[in-house]
Amino acid sequence: MAGYRKIAVAIDLSSESNAILTRARDLAAADGELHLIYVQEPMDSVYMGVVPYGPVFVGMDEVEENLRSELQEKLDAIGEQYDIPSSQRHFLSGTPAREIHRFAEEHDTDLIVLGTHGQKGVQLLLGATANSVLHGSTCDVLAVRMKETS
Repeated sequence: MAGYRKIAVAIDLSSESNAILTRARDLAAADGELHLIYVQEPMDSVYMGVVPYGPVFVGMDEVEENLRSELQEKLDAIGEQYDIPSSQRHFLSGTPAREIHRFAEEHDTDLIVLGTHGQKGVQLLLGATANSVLHGSTCDVLAVRMKETS
């Protein structure tokens, strides 16, 4: 198999990111590109409905910026570990599935790789983000099943 030319690897910066990146690397063409993606959901969208207007609390912007800096450092550390150039490490802000779709379309991605824990009930086969990415994608999607830890 020739492999995929351009792969978007969506990670959550957890220890499971290594398994997802390893799988993506295995699927890449010899001259393929891995693009590392982390999507931070803005705090005001997470708390939408709790407070209808304005920030949830004074100083929320500062807390969010500090969190962004910490998460960017983690993204960079993982990128360096896997020799992914900084130009191919993408810190996005918004709804994860929507941002992953947007990125994949704008960068002419051949494959999206992301992890899933699976859910019970309606989302039985895939996690909510993986399910949303799969059903809205214009390219191939690989959901790497993460093992439950006991």
